[in-house]
Amino acid sequence: RVILIATGATPFKPAIPGAELGITSNEAFQLEKLPGRILIAGGGYVAVEFAGIFNGLGVNTVVAYRGTQILRGFDQDLRDGLAEEMRHRGVEIRVNADIASLSRKGKAIEAQLTDGTAVETDAVMLATGRAPNTAGLGLERAGIAQGPKGRVVVDGLSRTSGGNIYAVGDVTDRINLTPVAIREGQAFADSVFGGAPEQVDHKNVPTAVFSTPEVGTVGLPEEMARKTYGEVDVYKSRFRPMRHTLSGRQERMLMKLVVERSGGRVVGCHILGPDAAEIVQVAAIAIRLGAKKRDFDQTMALHPSAAEELVTMREKWQPPKAAE
Repeated sequence: RVILIATGATPFKPAIPGAELGITSNEAFQLEKLPGRILIAGGGYVAVEFAGIFNGLGVNTVVAYRGTQILRGFDQDLRDGLAEEMRHRGVEIRVNADIASLSRKGKAIEAQLTDGTAVETDAVMLATGRAPNTAGLGLERAGIAQGPKGRVVVDGLSRTSGGNIYAVGDVTDRINLTPVAIREGQAFADSVFGGAPEQVDHKNVPTAVFSTPEVGTVGLPEEMARKTYGEVDVYKSRFRPMRHTLSGRQERMLMKLVVERSGGRVVGCHILGPDAAEIVQVAAIAIRLGAKKRDFDQTMALHPSAAEELVTMREKWQPPKAAE
């Protein structure tokens, strides 16, 4: 008999005074009425996506994040560009600030932040992470090895220390994305029941953040590419998409390619703007196949489109010279 653990992950609340006054993404769609003000704690996918949703609905939205910039682990240009565009839309982003405590103040909630300031708000969302959903499964009794936050430890074939017990998806805390979980499930089925053992390749996994504006990325951020390859070339462009020039909106789009210098291979593609996820999904195929910058250059542009920037960028980006 074969057992598959695929219980996913669940939001968790930080251990702070008054945490019960905050909601998580699970309760966000069950609010009885729209709050006039909301404070969102966190700087990852969930925090920035819900910030865009609430801001778009007219809610006065504040994001408090303990780090120096939102979307830790993403390319720095994407992080800075998204923060800038969110602020332009009216979202207040406070970095180097986390929630220390929550308390009632009449009908409102007062949040004391770690930077010494306080925020009065009508609702608080704690988008501070998710943990593998393993509570109550009896993994200890079954002898299943677990890692930090209770994640199920697996090998390349998603097999646990239990032999005939496997685990896929967020419960393993590898790459916590729905398509990755689906792919791991397919590989499990092929390996165990199809007679075709397969290990999922977790490199160059494309991902999107459905923030406002949207983020799409695949491959290495520039900073990580420099650590991995040493010398890299960067090509990037900031521009107003044609749809915005017609509508009068000032939102700008970012396209960026990171290229390993010695071999010319494109090792990162980072996009901020409308349809970023759609564009990156296709770029991910090229990067997975090892496409080089000259392959992009020799590909005919599709005009007029935003995506044509990926095959028309020719000048290497140079950092601004320091003032003398």
